[in-house]
Amino acid sequence: MNDIQALFAKRLHDLRRDKGWSQPEVGKMIGTSGAIIGRYERGEMTPSIEVATKLAQAFGVTVDYLVSQEGQPTVVQDSSMLERIRAINELPQDDREKLLYVVDGLLRDARARRTYATA
Repeated sequence: MNDIQALFAKRLHDLRRDKGWSQPEVGKMIGTSGAIIGRYERGEMTPSIEVATKLAQAFGVTVDYLVSQEGQPTVVQDSSMLERIRAINELPQDDREKLLYVVDGLLRDARARRTYATA
């Protein structure tokens, strides 16, 4: 098991325990079995990016949190924002890329306005 697998396994286990959910409950949420969730938690299997995305959505964290060294999860508190994120994740890859390109541009503009407003 490599470092990323070990981190993913630990984070998945910790998130599930923190929520008080069983492995079968988590499996049902994402369309798999509790046994598979157990294998992910033990680092015996690595989920696909699609499954990792479903797990992140179920726990309200980012995929980045599940696999990176960042200490705290990025939790989406705004339910309408979470719904939008889920809808974006369901789009075809090319549509997601176009949408994210537009969002990135809007974020750059907002940061620039904020920078110039404080200067």
